[in-house]
Amino acid sequence: MLLSLRSITGLLLLLSTVACSTPHSAHEKRNAINVFIASDSTATDQTLNEDYQTHRHPVTGWGQSFQPWISGDNLKPLYPLLHAERATLQNHAKGGRSTRTFFEEGRWQAIYDQLQPGDLVLIQFGHNDAAEDKHERYVNIQGYKQFLRLYVDQTRAKKAIPVLMTPVNRNYPWENGVLGNSHGEYPDAVKAIAAEKNVLLVDLGQRSRDFFTSKGEAYVGPTYFMNLKPGDFPAYPNGHNDNTHFQPVGGEVVSKLVYEGLLELAKTLP
Repeated sequence: MLLSLRSITGLLLLLSTVACSTPHSAHEKRNAINVFIASDSTATDQTLNEDYQTHRHPVTGWGQSFQPWISGDNLKPLYPLLHAERATLQNHAKGGRSTRTFFEEGRWQAIYDQLQPGDLVLIQFGHNDAAEDKHERYVNIQGYKQFLRLYVDQTRAKKAIPVLMTPVNRNYPWENGVLGNSHGEYPDAVKAIAAEKNVLLVDLGQRSRDFFTSKGEAYVGPTYFMNLKPGDFPAYPNGHNDNTHFQPVGGEVVSKLVYEGLLELAKTLP
């Protein structure tokens, strides 16, 4: 059953906290921190599914290739956003989850219980929230905003750093060679909460649209998304047409877009 707006607001009143003025003002530099991903199938580690090789390969979430972007020489430019000598990815993304179901299933609780000062939480939802025909996961705009507020407030309660992200775009709609927004009002809702709560924001939706547009519709579909020819992969003997999920190269380019967004945020911090 969907939580009412009043019940969600009650949760926020119980669990919210005053935000820190700067992401790292309340903690000292640590030797190691965690970077958590709270998201859906577009970010999940698909290889964790037991049937990956037989029924899913090569579908890939962008989180699968994100650890290298927070390691070694790639980590240093992210200071002071990532305020540590070492960062470890903790990818909690799971396919089919919306902001609400991620919370209801205890997946957010698993992140919250582990949070330490200075940890980073990347929050990207919207694909499933917007699925009006799938009542088990659908969340309207007001509920979506309330859950984003909850995630932000609880992250800050642990003196960790929330980063809101607009949902990565699907491979539609294309018009006159330009990829348009596939998520309706949901990206603007993320931006509204980011402004309201003074939260760091990566506009992954726009970044992905710009990148895919630069590559062209004919190239993007078969190269980055799960549009497969018959016989190419054992899991899809008859081929596959999927303009939401990524092939490995698609997951890799999106993970780079996320990193580039974090780099820009780091440059804005004192």
